[in-house]
Amino acid sequence: MPYLLAILLALTTLTGCQSAYYSAMEKVGIHKRDIMVDRVEEANEAQADAQEKFTDALTALKALNQFDGGELERVYNSINDEYLASQKAAEKVSDRIAAIEDVADALFDEWEDELTLYTSATLRRDSERKLRSTQASYKRMLGAMHRAEQKMTPVLNTLRDNTLYLKHNLNAAAIGSLQGEFNSLQRDIQRAITDMEAAISESERFIAQLKKA
Repeated sequence: MPYLLAILLALTTLTGCQSAYYSAMEKVGIHKRDIMVDRVEEANEAQADAQEKFTDALTALKALNQFDGGELERVYNSINDEYLASQKAAEKVSDRIAAIEDVADALFDEWEDELTLYTSATLRRDSERKLRSTQASYKRMLGAMHRAEQKMTPVLNTLRDNTLYLKHNLNAAAIGSLQGEFNSLQRDIQRAITDMEAAISESERFIAQLKKA
């Protein structure tokens, strides 16, 4: 079975056709709902990783603020490494959100289409009610994820600016110039982390509702 899944995944990735991918997965018993849960959980992991990377970047900048002599280039390299790690983590979050949106579109379109297949009006109304409730929960979760994603941008911009400035001015005067940026960056990182935590909580509620729907 793992080999079959690997072959199906490779084939559908090559074609770039998501609908073919979902169809192939359903043939081996993995439905869009299951894929949705997996992708939301992966997004949660990506957001948790981004929180960690942003915190590490802040720690590196704290070390810069406390710099009292020594090899400044080593400090710069540390900050640059943390910036690159933060950038990669943020990109991963965006990729995970896009993957959720893709499977959500497919899942809700299919659910909507299948409402017309019911012969029982009672069952159709109940299924439609669950669909609307799940869509509303999904929109709340997605909104929380996008808010957290947007908060990452000013953090990355400030990290990049500070890293570039330090690269171009490897001297003690540069450190003094950057110290004024630190408090603002600290606030931005805390806001981003708070929003990511809210998005993770919202996604956990969505997963619980999806499993019950």
